[in-house]
Amino acid sequence: MTRVYCLGTSAMLWLLASRANAEALTGAVVKQATNPLAIVMFLFFVLASLGVTVWAARRGTRTAKDFYAAGGGLSGFQNGLAIAGDYTSAATFLGVTALVFGAGYDGMIYAIGFLVGFPMILFLVAEPLRNLGRYTFADLAAYRLSESPIRTIAGINTLVIVLFYLIAQMVGAGKLIELLFGLPYWVAVVLVGVLMMLYVTFGGMLATTWVQITKAILLLSGTVLMSVLILSHFGFSVNGLFAAAIAVHPKGAAIMAPGGLVKDPISALSLGVALIFGTAGLPHILMRFFTVSDAQQARVSVLVATCFITVFYSLLFILGFGAIALVSGDPDYVDAAGKIIGGTNMVAIHLAHKLGGSVLLGFISAVAFATILAVVSGLTMAGAAAAGHDLYARAWKKGRASEGSEIRVCKASAIVISIVAISLGLLFENQNIAFLVGLVFAIAASANFPVIFLSVKWRGLTTRGAFCGSLIGLLSALTLVFFSPAVWTTTLGLGNAPFPYDNPALFSVPLAFLATILVSLSDRSRSGVRSKDLFQSQYVTAHTGIAE
Repeated sequence: MTRVYCLGTSAMLWLLASRANAEALTGAVVKQATNPLAIVMFLFFVLASLGVTVWAARRGTRTAKDFYAAGGGLSGFQNGLAIAGDYTSAATFLGVTALVFGAGYDGMIYAIGFLVGFPMILFLVAEPLRNLGRYTFADLAAYRLSESPIRTIAGINTLVIVLFYLIAQMVGAGKLIELLFGLPYWVAVVLVGVLMMLYVTFGGMLATTWVQITKAILLLSGTVLMSVLILSHFGFSVNGLFAAAIAVHPKGAAIMAPGGLVKDPISALSLGVALIFGTAGLPHILMRFFTVSDAQQARVSVLVATCFITVFYSLLFILGFGAIALVSGDPDYVDAAGKIIGGTNMVAIHLAHKLGGSVLLGFISAVAFATILAVVSGLTMAGAAAAGHDLYARAWKKGRASEGSEIRVCKASAIVISIVAISLGLLFENQNIAFLVGLVFAIAASANFPVIFLSVKWRGLTTRGAFCGSLIGLLSALTLVFFSPAVWTTTLGLGNAPFPYDNPALFSVPLAFLATILVSLSDRSRSGVRSKDLFQSQYVTAHTGIAE
């Protein structure tokens, strides 16, 4: 059976999707009737976003700083909105609402769990990254370590993360657009791929940023409007909303109690490790800190993004309970068996129609499409930067490549990444690829975060240690996920999984840290001694922005 997976930015959703009690995250794709108003609204957004791309191209993407970092001229507030736009997705909007609709209070507890990663970015990553780097997070690690091996492994990690994440996003996008607009799956995948190619190739980071900002504003506006309309039905009383939801939900008052979704403490702990450290290792999020002028604006970016995402997810709690109270049992939105028409992923869309008719339905559907474009554009930009800046200009050309040739390679990489993403999206249409989102967070936490953290905090880190630790983190995450129930049992159908947990972060992250530390301690090479000697200079620059 073809299934749609809510492949949002939270690995939590991926973990829950593999469990029977996470029915809210999956459902048969029932192609919806064509919605002319929704299509008109989404075409308007496409044209507007292409206009932004033309504007960005005219402003110039000839220098590396313009192309990779939007000239470094964004304010912290603007960049914070862009981070929020990069981090939240249409699938998150639909999936979390569906999860709360099915599980109640538990859905919200786990939906906001990923926010713990942002304090990690704020206090450990944002300031050193902005002070030491230029365009990618590998700039930080390569500050005192040998460039070629560090940038090579960082570039590989980034491309692996981007491609896996894009597969998840493209399949999710195709299914969601099929649900929302009644368009064929292949049309949706090709359309998303072509648009993200145009944004990155012609508009660079500036166009990508404004697509993300616009999406963030639209998404929050739509969520606020729906929340206000829901509360107006209950005299703006949250207690009244809860009481109405309890009265119609099959579980009754049990929907207000926690503890029903993740019962295995090891899985819960591994999930937490992935969320905390994985968020701080996602290349498309880290790249955004180079679009602001200084470390202070980088910190402001994190605060703004955190506030936005917190408000957004809090409102999804209202939407989920509103859907229980207003959509459950309504004959317009349920079939003869009492199931939600189109699957539980459609509950937020049905709620929009219930609250505002075809106008609000069209607007929310168009916003969902806008969120898809924002996320895939950010991923493509990060992958292109890794190929053009880290692998070509720094690792291969040893810093001797001209800016023009570097940008050409980056743009060519964006085209290749887009074509590959479209192809893989079409290839994996009917496959269970929900595990890929969790794998992305596990790789980011295992392969990227230890190097970023130890590079800034530990004098003893050497190039050899960083390379080995990052490689072991990457390979261990890939291996453990392959042998996990999500892949070995669910996807491949090979019986009981050799590795009993879906999320490997609890095991792969400590292994990566241990390998990095042990190899660094045993490194007596001249390069290792030099890396340790340069630590003090790096430390001062990382925390003050002043180069010694």
